[in-house]
Amino acid sequence: MPLLEVKDLKTSFYTRDGVVRAVDGVSFSLEKGETLGIVGESGSGKSVTCYSLMRLIPEPPGRIDGGTAMFDGQDLLQMNEAELRKIRGRRVSMIFQDPMTSLNPYLRISTQLIEPLRLHFDVDKKAALNKAIAALEEVGIPEASSRIHSYPHEFSGGMRQRVMIAMALITEPDLLIADEPTTALDVTVQAQILDIIKKRQEVLGTAVILVTHDLGVVAGNCDKVNVMYGGRMMESGTAEQVFYNAQHPYTRSLQKTIPSLQTKGAELYTIPGLPPDVSKPIHGCAFYPRCPYPKTGAAEGDRPKLVDLGDGHCFADCHFCDSSAPIESVLTTDVPVEDITPAGAAE
Repeated sequence: MPLLEVKDLKTSFYTRDGVVRAVDGVSFSLEKGETLGIVGESGSGKSVTCYSLMRLIPEPPGRIDGGTAMFDGQDLLQMNEAELRKIRGRRVSMIFQDPMTSLNPYLRISTQLIEPLRLHFDVDKKAALNKAIAALEEVGIPEASSRIHSYPHEFSGGMRQRVMIAMALITEPDLLIADEPTTALDVTVQAQILDIIKKRQEVLGTAVILVTHDLGVVAGNCDKVNVMYGGRMMESGTAEQVFYNAQHPYTRSLQKTIPSLQTKGAELYTIPGLPPDVSKPIHGCAFYPRCPYPKTGAAEGDRPKLVDLGDGHCFADCHFCDSSAPIESVLTTDVPVEDITPAGAAE
């Protein structure tokens, strides 16, 4: 049985301007020791998926409308607050995207690092402090024994990010959810942090959900990849399947935006248009208005269904475009503005 199995997760935000369907029927599974990468443009539902699993969606206006998230035999979406407190920060930890707002500015770093240890383990304050210092040293903070008593504003953005990572790893969780964990870090430190997480996986069998925009990080660190767009799953499979045998036009378009794959001196490719407005109903394929492939039908119709190719490689089999041609033959940045109106924008 997988450590985590999510089925048909749906999360919406009920606002004055309408219902924002941030996550619309997402399913995936994760085994112990595996790393799942979730990629997609901003607004595709990556972070909301993770917040939903942690039950950190603000209610109201947010609401988990359906689905299950079975973690080690228990449904995270059906637990009461007391049951969740025993799991959050202990068996499931999260590295948040913005350390500036995730750390309490009124409390010293030592207090915030020690808290999960004191809550979930029978350790005294001195032992917890020693472990917290070791956690800071592990993520590369110099003079950790003295700096641990500082306040968050005395750290740089990158240092605060490292504190967040240390706080998430200190309880040795079974599942680590990392939402853009290395955004504020330079490339060399990024590699060090990812290496620390990988070593934890090897020793403890920690499963990791890695949310990122960096396809290079996903290719080098993830066993599985989920590609999200407009709150929906466009493609999923092993990293090798998704990167070397991409089936969905959106996945192929994302790959073409990787700078290292561009021809030297050529204009960098960008996907034309904007992501869909998920506060309005999306008919058919969410990527239809921006798809570079020749259109074979009108945008109206049933939502493309996920098709399994037989080896765990799934994709939303779009019947609105002809994606049989090599993507290089159809990609262009010279697309009229009227042809790339976000899906759902029109009444």
